[in-house]
Amino acid sequence: YWVFPNDLNANDTVFGGMIMAQMDRLSAVVACRHAESVCVTASVDAVHFLAPAKRGDVLIFAASVNKAWRTSMEVGCRVDAQALNGERRHILSAYLTFVSVDANGSPRPVPVLRPETADEQRRCREADLRRSQRLRHADELKALRAATDGEAADSRQNA
Repeated sequence: YWVFPNDLNANDTVFGGMIMAQMDRLSAVVACRHAESVCVTASVDAVHFLAPAKRGDVLIFAASVNKAWRTSMEVGCRVDAQALNGERRHILSAYLTFVSVDANGSPRPVPVLRPETADEQRRCREADLRRSQRLRHADELKALRAATDGEAADSRQNA
């Protein structure tokens, strides 16, 4: 993606949201190709903006499926910015979770991913760790909200 003036914010660097939109689109293509079906974005984790991109840079996106579970998969995305002089900088990394869906929008199974190289195996293990952290975090929020809702109901009854 070639960065033009309309992609810049008031600081004369690329809008982060524009990069995120491009990242989501590319990662969706990778997920859909693996699943051989339509996939929808379920979550975006750990978006880390490491350096700015500037006018005239070319953004280079790389995405791959790190792990496939029953109906979902994690896609890792890396974005580099390359100046016209050839200098290349890593500017963003993120992890996106996609769910494969059928024609009715219901989750459907995805093919198993078989990591072969040491790097693929590492990415698979890291994806499992991120998934367990996401699930644990969701459970903790649910418990906190249930407790908070219960406290709010008690205070309304006592008022």
